Amino acid sequence: MSSYELFTDGACSGNPGPGGWGFILRGGGAAEREESGGEPSTTNNRMELTAVIRGLDELADGSTVVVTTDSEYCVKGLNEWMDGWKKRGWRKADRSPVMNRDLWEQLDAHRSRLRLRAQWIRGHNEHPENERCDRLAVAAIDQVRRSGASVRVHGASRGS
Repeated sequence: MSSYELFTDGACSGNPGPGGWGFILRGGGAAEREESGGEPSTTNNRMELTAVIRGLDELADGSTVVVTTDSEYCVKGLNEWMDGWKKRGWRKADRSPVMNRDLWEQLDAHRSRLRLRAQWIRGHNEHPENERCDRLAVAAIDQVRRSGASVRVHGASRGS
């Protein structure tokens, strides 16, 4: 099966507030893709998770993917916390409900069909793909503000 790199970022203006997400997907012998979108009232964590979900939506079953994000919430959730949450009925160790369960369940479905590894990078640290994803997410927030509605932008494809 094919191997991919997925770079993601989410952003929010206010928390909650208008939010945006962006991803860059490369690999599998296909052209690099980027996409973004946003919601009028959301949280930063929801946008971080949505960026990962939307990128993983593009991959065929059995694909291998390394997700690179500046969200420790995403990385720890995928790599450390999710199995425990599921065993406890989507509850945290303190028995409180997992926030954003709807999105975590979508990520869990992707984990069951993909070979997925998540890695953390420091945000706003001149990582080219992270900076580009941040610009995509912020641009999506601007579009949401202008339109007052959810947006999804199918971005550029580069090379092959």
